[in-house]
Amino acid sequence: MPKPYPQEFRDDVVRVARDREPGVTLAQVAKDFGIHEMTLAKWMRRVAIDDGHKPGTTSTESAELRELRKRNRLLEQENEVLRRAAAYLSQANLPGKGSTRS
Repeated sequence: MPKPYPQEFRDDVVRVARDREPGVTLAQVAKDFGIHEMTLAKWMRRVAIDDGHKPGTTSTESAELRELRKRNRLLEQENEVLRRAAAYLSQANLPGKGSTRS
C-alpha cells in the first residue's frame, strides 16, 4: 500500500482545488500535484463533511469510533478472562474437591 500523503500536503491541495480559477478542472489540479483525480475528490469530500457542508461522519468522529471499538474489544477480552477465572475458582471451592483434609 502506498504511503499516505502528509496532512499538510492534503490541506494545500484541497485549498488550491477550492480556490481554482474558472475553467480549471479538478483533473488539472490533481495532475499538477501528481495525484489521482479520485484521490483529490475523496479529500475534498472529506473536508466538506468535516466542515459541515455535507452530511456524514467527520474525521474526528471516525477516529473516536475506532478508538471506542478498540477499547470495547479489550474490555470484552478482559471480561472473558474474568469469567473463566470465576468459573475456575468456583470449581475449586466445591465440597469434596481440591482439598484432601478431613
